[in-house]
Amino acid sequence: MSREKRYYVYVMASRSLNLYTGVTNSIYQRALQHKKGEIDGFTKKYNINRLVCYEVFEHIGNAIPLEKQVKAWTRAKRLALIKSINPTWQDLAEDWGGKAELQIPRPARDDNFLDKNEFPTQSSTSDKPLGLENKDAAAADSEAPLTVRAIPHKCPNVLTSRKS
Repeated sequence: MSREKRYYVYVMASRSLNLYTGVTNSIYQRALQHKKGEIDGFTKKYNINRLVCYEVFEHIGNAIPLEKQVKAWTRAKRLALIKSINPTWQDLAEDWGGKAELQIPRPARDDNFLDKNEFPTQSSTSDKPLGLENKDAAAADSEAPLTVRAIPHKCPNVLTSRKS
């Protein structure tokens, strides 16, 4: 079975707000590499290790031009983008790579409990598995569980909708 390929344009930041924009086909692995300082150069020198924004693409041909466009933006414009999407500058990859814990939803623990009104049903218009649209796209990159956050977890078409 062929796995759908995904590409990510991402923005990393340091605590002192130095910014780095990049492109990758595995946001999970790349964020961990930045966190561990495994990538020599600018990000390692300035300790840029916090994932603050990303956008997902199906084709690398769409991701690379956007990466170049964002890199050409002024610092003020990139800061405004991040503040609009992630105002607290929370590290979106904060829990990635940590110890995996099995989390079983309460209803799944008790086979006798099943209230059909409490669970959403699969939409006939969607070809995605139930709930996939609410989870981090990065979860598809790895078997490691990710914490789903209530904060915005990516830059949803904000990068492509803004003019350069």
